[in-house]
Amino acid sequence: MFASIEDLAERLNAAKYVIDPVTLQVVYLAARMQKPVIVEGPPGCGKTALAQAIAAAGNTVIERLQCYEGINEEKAIGKFDNALQKLFLDTQADRIEKDWAAIRSSLHTLDFFVQGPLLRSLLYDKPCVLLIDEVDKVDEGFEALLLEILSEWQISVPKLGTVKHTTVPFVLLTSNEVRRLGDPLRRRSFYLRVEFPTVERETEILRVRSTTANPALRRLIAGLAQALRGWQMEKPVSIAEMLELAQALELLGFEDITPEMRDILLPLVAKTESDRKRLLLRDGFASLVHDSHQYAGRFHVNPEESGLLEGSTTW
Repeated sequence: MFASIEDLAERLNAAKYVIDPVTLQVVYLAARMQKPVIVEGPPGCGKTALAQAIAAAGNTVIERLQCYEGINEEKAIGKFDNALQKLFLDTQADRIEKDWAAIRSSLHTLDFFVQGPLLRSLLYDKPCVLLIDEVDKVDEGFEALLLEILSEWQISVPKLGTVKHTTVPFVLLTSNEVRRLGDPLRRRSFYLRVEFPTVERETEILRVRSTTANPALRRLIAGLAQALRGWQMEKPVSIAEMLELAQALELLGFEDITPEMRDILLPLVAKTESDRKRLLLRDGFASLVHDSHQYAGRFHVNPEESGLLEGSTTW
């Protein structure tokens, strides 16, 4: 998928993804060694965005399996289309008595199988990115189901048989740590731990991913993100939400964040009633803005002039 680690870095840079050296190396090795990657960290820290960036860098598509409690094999692998099978039988009525064995065999092929994301990911002519999102929400039985595909790159389906891969996908499994993933899955995978970015890193993400032209405002938005997460809110703000905040400030023509902007910004940063009430407390938002300026003030590097950007290996 990638010719070299430098090739991967350039492609991710073109995809506007800010990556650190360790993650860059792990992604490259996983692609070359055809091993899955488990990415664990809090919700909103950019785990899914990594899969999207890898797909963009590889000029390929994402097959996404969104996990949830109670998900079954049919949702993940697929199922036979009974209506299509019946329609086929109706068209073969004159052959059933003479060629029943052949007709019955035809019914249990991929032609009559509605493929789920796990199966589809193995059958692309060009490797895709298989994102198994929030895998920590499934039970141990479903987790065991994943072991065959991640070990042998094949899937066994009753009546259909064993479907072997056409290409090997790049597999990324994300976890919000609702429960601990089992050791068999961990042994088969590389592991990445992802946290919320520092003020410096989030400022750089804003430079790359937003259209906010004011460097001081980008630092202040990153400082606001740091302050909000430091408050241990019920729902910490995600990187994506801070990018939306930057867009909102630009649309409204703001070049600063002040306590008077509380009612405007509250719907953008407080997504639960308890978080909203906390920021509505007397001097609550003003204190938050003060902390934001403090965090922003600790970062004095101008991203446009920093050697950490544009062609550097610190992504």
